[in-house]
Amino acid sequence: MRADEQQVDLLYLRTGGVGWGPIDQLADLIARLLPANLTVVADVGRPGRLRQLSCLLPATRRRNGRHLLVLASVPGQLVYTSSRDLWIRGYESVSAWVIDSFWTDRISRFARRTGRFDHVFITDRDLLGEWQDAVGTVTWLPWGADCLAVPTADPSADRPVDLLRTGRQPAAWDDDAATADAARRQGLVFAGRPPFHEDPAANQQALTDALRAAKFALAHTNLVDDSTYTHPTREYITGRWMAALAAGTPVVGRAPAAASWTLWDDACLDVDPFDLESGMEQIAQYAAAWSPQKAAETQRQARAAIDWRYRVRTIAAVIGLPETDELRSDLARLSALTQRGMTGTETDK
Repeated sequence: MRADEQQVDLLYLRTGGVGWGPIDQLADLIARLLPANLTVVADVGRPGRLRQLSCLLPATRRRNGRHLLVLASVPGQLVYTSSRDLWIRGYESVSAWVIDSFWTDRISRFARRTGRFDHVFITDRDLLGEWQDAVGTVTWLPWGADCLAVPTADPSADRPVDLLRTGRQPAAWDDDAATADAARRQGLVFAGRPPFHEDPAANQQALTDALRAAKFALAHTNLVDDSTYTHPTREYITGRWMAALAAGTPVVGRAPAAASWTLWDDACLDVDPFDLESGMEQIAQYAAAWSPQKAAETQRQARAAIDWRYRVRTIAAVIGLPETDELRSDLARLSALTQRGMTGTETDK
């Protein structure tokens, strides 16, 4: 399909920092699978006063078969879509997918019951009511991962690292030297954060490579650490859970409640977030029961449940777009890999 035949404009409002690498991948994936014309706008601060005032202008709607999908990192970024130059083109429908949707106090006035958005997708299921009150029609569309981008786990291969740190940790687990010592006392191998790269794509690849070499990934809900940049009262899943599972690596730690809505049994294994020694004893028990076959099964379940392509299919259905050959092909590949994993036959490498 040629670019001028595409029915969707995808506006990706990107927050700075390397931690948004998974959403960079998501934007590229949506653009390929819908397909869509992708425009990336960096969030460099609040828009000017004139742009904010332009949200008072009436939206131009045209039954021209064109659709606008906004991929926003945080709710406040929706104000960036108030540009008159954007709206004067006219769209048959306008939708938005807000990733960090837990910041409901930051929902842009531009989005609040103005009729600008026909549909909003959010990643936090427990906030559906609050978002519906604010913006209208809302669908829960949870976090995911590009599972097809991760090579298939070898069901006969050992993994040299027992426990890999991923991201922020509560105080008891924040000192990598102390965590490594506690692991050694249990006969375990611990690895700290993967190497840091300025390029988000390289950073994401380094994390994936490290996860594929680990039996378990260490991650805890934001409510048990002292980070100042996380929400103080609402807990949520982030990309590190999904990246780990896509690599066949279960997550150990105190999981957020949202894990029970999105993930399966044994995807997350509970570990004491406040006592390092006690928690490491728990991890030693999990490691003793680990096998390469369990890693392959974890990856199979991830491919069946959390791949971004299932979310893209939902968006296409809501907007009213037919599934493209590319999307059907990728979904068929996911299905085949999932079924092969169940029957124990050879999977794609």
